[in-house]
Parts: sequence; C-alpha cells; structure tokens
Amino acid sequence: MNTIISQWITRDPDPRTQQELQTLLDSGNDAELQARFSGRLEFGTAGLRGVVGAGPNRMNRLVIQETATGLGQYLLLQIEEADHRGVIIGYDGRLDSKQFAQDAAAALTAMGIKVYLTSKVAATPLVAFGVKQLGTAAGIVVTASHNPPEYNGFKVYWENGAQIIAPHDSGIAAEIDKAAAQPLHLMDLEQAEHQGLLVWLEDDFYQAYLDAQLANPLLQNHHQPAAVSIAYTAMHGVGADMAETMLKRVGFEHVYSVAAQREPDGTFPTVNFPNPEEAGAMDLVIAEAKKHNATLACANDPDADRFAVAVRDLHGEYKMLTGDQVGILFGHYLLNVASGSSENLVGTTIVSSSLLEKIAHAHQANFFQTLTGFKWLTNVAMQKQTETSQFLFAYEEALGYTVGSKVWDKDGLTALVAFAQMTAELTAKGQSIWSQLEAIYRQHGFYLNAQRSIALMPDSPAIGSVLRASPPSRIAGVDIVQTDDLQIAQRTFSGSLAAKPTESIDLPASDVLIYHLENGARVVVRPSGTEPKVKCYYEVVEQMLEDESYEDAKQRAEVQMAALISEHQSSL
Repeated sequence: MNTIISQWITRDPDPRTQQELQTLLDSGNDAELQARFSGRLEFGTAGLRGVVGAGPNRMNRLVIQETATGLGQYLLLQIEEADHRGVIIGYDGRLDSKQFAQDAAAALTAMGIKVYLTSKVAATPLVAFGVKQLGTAAGIVVTASHNPPEYNGFKVYWENGAQIIAPHDSGIAAEIDKAAAQPLHLMDLEQAEHQGLLVWLEDDFYQAYLDAQLANPLLQNHHQPAAVSIAYTAMHGVGADMAETMLKRVGFEHVYSVAAQREPDGTFPTVNFPNPEEAGAMDLVIAEAKKHNATLACANDPDADRFAVAVRDLHGEYKMLTGDQVGILFGHYLLNVASGSSENLVGTTIVSSSLLEKIAHAHQANFFQTLTGFKWLTNVAMQKQTETSQFLFAYEEALGYTVGSKVWDKDGLTALVAFAQMTAELTAKGQSIWSQLEAIYRQHGFYLNAQRSIALMPDSPAIGSVLRASPPSRIAGVDIVQTDDLQIAQRTFSGSLAAKPTESIDLPASDVLIYHLENGARVVVRPSGTEPKVKCYYEVVEQMLEDESYEDAKQRAEVQMAALISEHQSSL
C-alpha cells in the first residue's frame, strides 16, 4: 500500500494534496488511507462526483487530469474529427472548480483536442447549450450541483448536447483506467492558446445563450410582467447575473435578489445544504419575499440547472411547491402556449407524477416516460420526436425542468422565466398559481406524491430479489392490478385485470418494481445506486368532489398517503 501511495504522491501535481497524504502516512492513519485508496471514484452516466481530497477515491487535480485524458482518448476513438470539433468546458463557483477546469483543458489540449473554456463561472445549462451551439464533440462542467461544500464533480455531455448514457460511460471509464496507469501529458494554457487549441468563451458566448433562449417561442408570453414581483436567490451559486438579466429583458422590473446569497461562494456560508429541497434552504429568499410582499420566492441551485419556487397560499403564507406541482403547472401551461402548433411531445420519469400524462392526452399531445434522471429524459426525447411531433417540455420531480430544445438538459434559468411568465398571465386574469393548480386537480383528480427511503444493513439481500421471489398481491389492503418489472421489461396484470395478457415495457433494464393499485394509487420501489437503502415513491389519486375545497381534497389525499406509506413500509 505504501508503495502505491508514494507513487500517487510523486504523480500528484498539487502540493496541498501531496502534503495531505504525507501527513496521513506520517501519522499512521491506515483507516483513512484505506478509504482513499480502496478504489477509484467510479465514472458513470453522471460523470464523477465525490469529496475533494487526496487519493484516487477523492476529487483532486490528478483525478481530473486522468479523467480528462481518458475522456479525450475515447472521443478520438469514437467521434470523427473530435480534435477539431473540440470540447467545451465550464465550471461553477466551488473552491477548486476553476483549477479543475483548467487541468481538464491542459490534458485535452496536450492531446491536440481544441478546448472552448469559459472565461468565468458558468451555469451548467450554458455548457449543454454550448455543445450544440459550437458543434463540439463533448462538453464538461466542473460542478457538484447542490451537494455540500466538500464535494465537487465532473459532468460530461455527449455531442448531442445531452448527458452521456451507456455505452459511453463504461467506454470512457475504461480509457480513464488506462490513463491512470500511464505518464500524463499536459499543455500550458498560454501555449495552447498560442497554438489555437484554446479558445476563451467571453461575454458574447453568454449573450448567445441569452439571445437563443429569449427567442424561444415558449418564452414570448408577455402578460403585464410589471405586475409580478419576484424574490430570487442564487444560493451562493452562479445563476444571479443570468437570471436577473433574463427577467429584466422580458419585462420583470421588480426582482429582489438575496444579497447574502447572490455571489458565488463555494463555502455556502448561509445554508447547511445548498439544495432548495432541503429544509431551511429557502428561508432567506422567503424572508426577502415577505419584505417586499413579492408574488414569488424563487431559487436556483448553485449551478442553476434546478428551479424551486414558493408562492403565497390561501392564507397568505409562502409555501414551496413540490417538483411535481411545478411540473404539472408547466405541462398544462406550455401545452396551452404551444396549442395550434405541431403535435407536441412531453415527458417525465417513472417516479414523477403520472398526472402529466393525463394533461398531455387532454391536449392531444404525445407523452413519454423514462427511467429516473435527465440523461434519460433528453436522450429519449431526441429519439421520440419527429417532424410532426416536436419536443416541448420534460421534468423530473427533483426540481429539474427543460423548456424547449435549445438545452438538452435541465435548465433552471429558463424555468424561472417561464414560471414568471405563467404567473403574470394568471395574475392578469385575476387568478393565482394555487387557483390554477386547483383547476387542474378538479379536471383530472387530486394527485399527491411522496418519497421515503429505508436504510438497509450493508449485507441485506437485494430488495428487488426478495419482492420478485414472493410477489405481493395487495398493498395497504388494496389489490395490486398491475406490476411493472423493469428488470425483465414486463408488465403483468392481476386482481380485476388478471385476464389481460402480459405486455413488454420499452425501457432499459433496471432494478425497479412499480405496483399499480385498484384505487389508482402507485408504489415504485428501487434500490439506491449509491447507498445501502431502498427508495420508495408513492402516489395517491383522489377525485375532487364538486363542492369540495382544495384544502379538504388535500386532507383526504394526505390521510390516504399516510396509511399507504405506513403499511407499505412496515411490510418491507
């Protein structure tokens, strides 16, 4: 082990991480050294993400250089003229992100691959946009998105502008392993620039993103924007300049940014966890909204690919909408905005609300469903769209939305503008977000969604195998009428639907089981990909009675949800 560590220290270009390992060696901290060297950070469809520190199982300059070298080699093997087409690289405001981005550029240019490097921090959707805009072979964003401050990441886009999927993930991983066993070659960035291998992306690139998105036909709804006021936070991330500029250009004059969270700060001093979904993360923007009596309290996560919003409820209190509620509102709104155009295509994931499908069918639109993750939503959208069925919108319940097809990934900036414009239209009609949500529920049913995780012992048997060996026939006292087993891509029917023949499912194989109950409820069970736990997603559906209030329908649905979760969790 000591020999491997010494070799790593010799190869490491960063004196800080060299010293970090030497200190661990000198103090005899074998447990920590074992954790650092028990393996490499695994490269997958989300690229790399991990805690910053020394060693192959951490994020550091050497790991970045090896990863970029492996990616570059894979691009040269797979994509014609990859060296001339090049790679776009952007980075967020975390402490090491700029250095990591420059290390990636140094590795790629040393291979003769042209690099377009952002001259300052960039929101993740700008890089996804840039892949298509510049015609590059790939894109890299150095970001850990909404993870805690000690994390960083290396996210990769393919030449189509979407996140990589199989087989590219394993192909790149194999080349990284080769790069880690060979001498590394790096080019000084001044030399790369002199040789025409490095192009700095200046303000005109950021302006190109703004111009392209604000020309989006779905963002041309200008109903009295001055009547809507918006409190906004970038959550110590990179979104503020772009968000404020976009809102101003479409006429929103009353935008109040949370000053303490406006500038990029990789230490995230005012939030325990820079994720809008976490309790307390929206506190400062809601306080800002109260101060100005704002219509909306909006947030982007630190790399601005996610969007969160709180609106005043029927009692005047700011309440955060769930990701599914925002997705449902967007689906209904955008399908109306795009009505009269070609047959539209919208989609969501297997764990998001199934209400979007009902809304799509009511608008004679096409609907698709994918595995969890935006990499699936956008890659599948590209496959599914045709000349007569153009992609319009997709979302996942974890606050990810994409509006239109200029960015083939989630984009919290355009989501912010679209939501503000939807709010302005409703306000001009004397309506509100809550009244619109209630109208949708009255038409299609009250859909309530929830997620719970169950921690497992590390040596526990795979939950999917247990459930397949002894399939349940009822959940919470209600018959299961349909079971979707994505591992074998089969849909079987039982109970009142037992006469129906088995169907195949057009989704990649995945260890996921979906149970549809007689009363319209749904339970999705899947293991976590990173931790010893099982994730369960629940949905209940209640029809709203003619004279029933929103609050009463919600209360009925919550009672049913509590019973469903309690009984299902105890059965596991």
